[in-house]
Amino acid sequence: MEGAALRRGDRVLWHDLDLVVQPGELIAVLGPSGSGKTTMLRAILGLDRLSSGTITVLGEGVRRTGNRRVGYIPQQRPLPRDTSMRARDLVQLGVDGHRFGLPIPRRGERARVDALLADAAATDFADRPVGLLSGGEQQRLRVAQALADEPRLLLADEPLTSLDLANQEAVVRMIDRHRRAHGAGVLLVTHDINPVLEKVDRILYLAGGRFSLGSPREVLRADVLSDLYGADVFVKRAGNRLVVVGAPDAEETHHHHEDDYL
Repeated sequence: MEGAALRRGDRVLWHDLDLVVQPGELIAVLGPSGSGKTTMLRAILGLDRLSSGTITVLGEGVRRTGNRRVGYIPQQRPLPRDTSMRARDLVQLGVDGHRFGLPIPRRGERARVDALLADAAATDFADRPVGLLSGGEQQRLRVAQALADEPRLLLADEPLTSLDLANQEAVVRMIDRHRRAHGAGVLLVTHDINPVLEKVDRILYLAGGRFSLGSPREVLRADVLSDLYGADVFVKRAGNRLVVVGAPDAEETHHHHEDDYL
């Protein structure tokens, strides 16, 4: 992204953003609700437009037709309980869902689906209806689906929301294994940095119409966040977790109060 800006009416969400995602790099995107995190991912996918600036994805300009080398994990929404599609079928869509016409199995596709199910620790419920699975099980399947084409760029929109600790760790491991094995760049939007803190290379923090980009040590600092928000913000460490105190609209955005975790 070069000179990227996003506006909504008279409000500037961010501007003059230059961002290069390196192969194998994991960048976490943080910020309050309405700061343009999801819209940034949609712009990279060619579904929304920047107000100004350019986006180049894997050496090509963004096209609305999409790019199968880009994987996307949307915000989690539980599937209806009466959904009859099996877990296996959901992952299969990541393998052959781009093809027109009837899904005719091709050599090796069954093995590919089985491998993705195994990576998601989903082999035991591969033939169960997805509507009967827990939210964490469904989310692991969505990640497996997004990784089916071995994307070189992975966009994840709050993939850890509403998951228990075990499923958060499982999703993070899947994403981390993929980016290391395939040299894939990852942009991961999250309201909670702690589950990915040990894996993340850089943080892009959007707030107050501005942004800060750098390593966790460079961005998650009281002086940096106070400057972004224009208010006193404190960053404290509780064990191996970070606590942010005083960020405006924190209840709405990071889901923490003064003693909660970022």
